[in-house]
Amino acid sequence: MLRILTAGESHGKGLVGIIEGFPSNVRVDINEIHQDLARRQKGYGRGGRMKIEQDQVEILSGVRNGKTLGSPIAFLIKNKDYENWESYMDPMEADIETKKVTNPRPGHADLTGARKYGFDDVRNVLERSSARETAARVAAGSIVKQLLKVFGIEAAAHVTAIGKAALEEEIWDFEKIKEAEDSPVRCVDPIVAQQMIQRIDDAKETGDSLGGIFEIHIKGLPVGLGSYVQWDRKIDAKLAYALMSIQAIKGIEFGFGFKNAQKPGSQVHDEIFYERERGIYRSTNQAGGIEGGMTNGEPIVIRCAMKPIPTLCKPLRTIDLHTGEPADASVERSDTCAVPAAAVVGEMVALTVIGEEFIRKFGGDSLEEMMQRWKACKST
Repeated sequence: MLRILTAGESHGKGLVGIIEGFPSNVRVDINEIHQDLARRQKGYGRGGRMKIEQDQVEILSGVRNGKTLGSPIAFLIKNKDYENWESYMDPMEADIETKKVTNPRPGHADLTGARKYGFDDVRNVLERSSARETAARVAAGSIVKQLLKVFGIEAAAHVTAIGKAALEEEIWDFEKIKEAEDSPVRCVDPIVAQQMIQRIDDAKETGDSLGGIFEIHIKGLPVGLGSYVQWDRKIDAKLAYALMSIQAIKGIEFGFGFKNAQKPGSQVHDEIFYERERGIYRSTNQAGGIEGGMTNGEPIVIRCAMKPIPTLCKPLRTIDLHTGEPADASVERSDTCAVPAAAVVGEMVALTVIGEEFIRKFGGDSLEEMMQRWKACKST
């Protein structure tokens, strides 16, 4: 079973990732990992941290001469900003008082985390709960992506809304969606993209933040990833679980999930057709590629809603944990809008789930074994 663990604090020495259960003999291109890390750092509305960090991954184990060994893959992403924080974040001897935070931010893990773990300093919470952690998940997802690419599985993500600036029409053409890479807000419509940029500028000017919606498309999938036989093996449940674990993601739907709730079944379900040359297919994909907790061979389409970032330059009201008195919430260096970056994170996290289910279905200790089983499945 594919398993991914991450560790590290936002301003600590770095982020660590471990990938367990990955097959041997998969070619790993470290430049592709760096490209995906760079994609995560882009996006109009990002904060000053992105000017400091230029994320690079150092593979520590599980890969030799560019190929995976089947043993756990461990990697490190160093935090360049640690140079500015070493005296405050040193694991053994740190200046705790100077950077102590006692004014928890509404909407963040600050208050609940401090109460759960018994901290009088919210920094002990925010350093780990920060979305900086997603850099490690992107690196891990990029490695899984390189495995899936061997089998013709691809993913793309684009932003459909930032605040009230939103696409008016659905765009499900995969090649069109890939054009979002050229947009500062990952939006394929240049007119709507400018509206999004203006919304971000307006929010920044008033010390506010913005959320939005992004969409993930995954194509080239075989029939039967996931299962209906147990609730915890359904692939849409696993995808929802993983995607909802991304910081600030608060809603998810597959296909036209919420719109379909307002329609009769005759207008919702994707009819089934057969042609000798084409095989079994659907003329529509309102289900978003998943039926009964399993991939049905159509592209997976997932939509995620991201709330506005809780760090505001014009802070909300809170209390001082030491005195109980009213106070302004703490202000950390942050983004005005991180929806474009979250789309990249979502893409990588979704691919990680697909990779887990692909390995579960086609198994094998090596890429060669997986390839044999995949080919046998395709021939049936």
